[in-house]
Amino acid sequence: MGLKPDHWIRKMALEHGMIEPFVEKQVRQGVISYGVSSYGYDMRVADEFKVFTNVYSAIVDPKNFSGDSFVDFKGDMCVIPPNSFALARSMEYFRIPRSVLTVCLGKSTYARCGLIVNVTPFEPEWEGYVTLEISNTTPLPAKVYSNEGIAQVLFFEADEECETSYADKKGKYQGQMGVTPPKL
Repeated sequence: MGLKPDHWIRKMALEHGMIEPFVEKQVRQGVISYGVSSYGYDMRVADEFKVFTNVYSAIVDPKNFSGDSFVDFKGDMCVIPPNSFALARSMEYFRIPRSVLTVCLGKSTYARCGLIVNVTPFEPEWEGYVTLEISNTTPLPAKVYSNEGIAQVLFFEADEECETSYADKKGKYQGQMGVTPPKL
C-alpha cells in the first residue's frame, strides 16, 4: 500500500470523478488553504453546521442520538463555543476507488488555535460528502471559516483490491448528502 502523489490525485479526480468539485492547485491567498497538495487534497468545509449545545440537557448517546443535542447553523463562518464541538460537512463529494483507503487529518492552522478536526477513514468504495467533527478544545469561542480548508485527505492505494468494500457492506453512511449525525 502506498501514499499517492498529486499527479495521481489529479488524474483520479479529473478522469474518474473522485473529488467534486475539484481544485487542481492549492489556493492559499487570504484563505486557509485548500486544493491539491504534494501527497493529498485539502478539502473545504461547507456552510452547514450542527453546533452542539446543552440547552435541553440531552445526553449524547451514539446508540440513541437525539437532535436536541445540537442547533443547526448556516453561514460564512461558525463560532464553536468553548470546550464544545460542531458537526459540519465537506464542500467536496468523494468517490473512493475500490483499491484506495484515505486518512484525514486536520489543518495545522486550526490545530494551532486549539481546534481539532476528526474524520474517520474513507473506506474503499465509500462515497458522499464528509461529515466532519470539529472540537474546540479552548476555553474561548473559536471561528471556523466556511468555503476554506479544514482538513487534508491522504490517499493510500493497495497492491490489490479488497475482498469486501464499504459499498458491498451497504454501509450506513454511504451516499450521505448533508451533515450526518450518528446512526446505529
